[in-house]
Amino acid sequence: MANHPSAEKRNRQRVKRTLRNRSINSAVRTHIKTVRAAIAAKDEKAAREALLQATVALDKAASKGALPREAASRKVSRLASLVHKLGAPAA
Repeated sequence: MANHPSAEKRNRQRVKRTLRNRSINSAVRTHIKTVRAAIAAKDEKAAREALLQATVALDKAASKGALPREAASRKVSRLASLVHKLGAPAA
């Protein structure tokens, strides 16, 4: 347990930050699951709408520092690629 005032403050900040990041990351995971479910159902329209929402959530998480920027970018890119393949004609 923290004994100095500065250590106690850092601990309070850590708790707040952890709760905020956990909430943000949970929402991001939910959006990603929604996109993947639409892709699995081969519903292109729903997948595109879900991708848009997931992209916003990922960008927001990256801007708040809950998720590294490159990780967010990579996730958006991979999801977009899957959605794009859904709309491509089967060859």
